[in-house]
Amino acid sequence: MMKIVLASNNQGKLRELQDMLAPLGLELVRQGDLGIPEAEEPHRTFVENALAKARHAARLSGLPALADDAGLCVDAFGGLPGVDTAFYATQFGYPKSDDNNVRALLEQMQTVDNRRAAMVSTLVALRSADDPEPLIAVGRVVGEIARERMGTNGFGFDPVMFIPEFGQTFAQLPIEVKNANSHRGRAAKAMVELIRANWL
Repeated sequence: MMKIVLASNNQGKLRELQDMLAPLGLELVRQGDLGIPEAEEPHRTFVENALAKARHAARLSGLPALADDAGLCVDAFGGLPGVDTAFYATQFGYPKSDDNNVRALLEQMQTVDNRRAAMVSTLVALRSADDPEPLIAVGRVVGEIARERMGTNGFGFDPVMFIPEFGQTFAQLPIEVKNANSHRGRAAKAMVELIRANWL
């Protein structure tokens, strides 16, 4: 069974991606379980940060690597917060937390009429740290930032990410429906096809 190191220590991500890669006979191992520290993420784009994370994990493990970088891109803010999504609230003096991120976003958008936003996930897979041909899969879900929180499932901006095709926020959807249709779910589906076509 081919082993791939996941350049993340997030238990939720591991489970989600592990389930999707299982049909390919691939085993995901968290970088933390191999004693690999988190990589620097100095870049302004999801793809550059995901590449940096994957290269770092591949170099230190000697294994193929998979990494993702994801965030919220708000049209009215020119695509920001983007790569700074996790730290959004800290720009406005709040401690870092999902809850504060949502609070800060609702405050910043109080007078904004263009509510369109996309959740974006970029997955990068490398055979080795020097792989000249990374596999890159992008998943995005376009929705609108709700005026108030709705729903209790999910995490991050899920309570205010209203998805018109479902008529609900991500936090109102059952977890399995959300995962199948989320930005990460879409990126992972595309990545499975890329790995099947290019590596196996």
